[in-house]
Amino acid sequence: MRSTQTGATLVELVITIVIISVAIAGVVGAFSLIAGRSADPLNQTRAVKLAQLYMDEILTQKYDDQTPQGGFPKFSGPCSIGPDGEGRTTFDDVDDYDGLSGAPSTATGSALTGYSGFAISIAVTCAGTEVGLPAEEAKRIDLDITAPGNQTFSFTAYRANF
Repeated sequence: MRSTQTGATLVELVITIVIISVAIAGVVGAFSLIAGRSADPLNQTRAVKLAQLYMDEILTQKYDDQTPQGGFPKFSGPCSIGPDGEGRTTFDDVDDYDGLSGAPSTATGSALTGYSGFAISIAVTCAGTEVGLPAEEAKRIDLDITAPGNQTFSFTAYRANF
């Protein structure tokens, strides 16, 4: 009489271990990809809030340094860009923000909490022709926000001379 033995051979065990290892490696790889990008939505939301803060501040300023308080009569002259020798706390027109860059701060210069690792950069250009007006009748505000991890978010707004 022959005795029959049942069970798995060494080859079958090795093949099973290899298949399970490949499956686990795939799952762990997918999980690490998801976990690595989990901060992206948070950074996007914070960048939008920061952009809204800066755009609200900029767009409430006068069109030009020569624009009278209240905006009437409207400024008529060549489009000029750049700060008029003042610091951010005394910026009084849209183009004063041209070239502003660095860590995010309030209009009074105090640091914004919760934005460590973020940086802003603002450029203002004469851009009336981009919106169907004479060049001196509109200014384009480009705001770039760099989040931790060097992810850059760009925002643009136009301020018309009215």
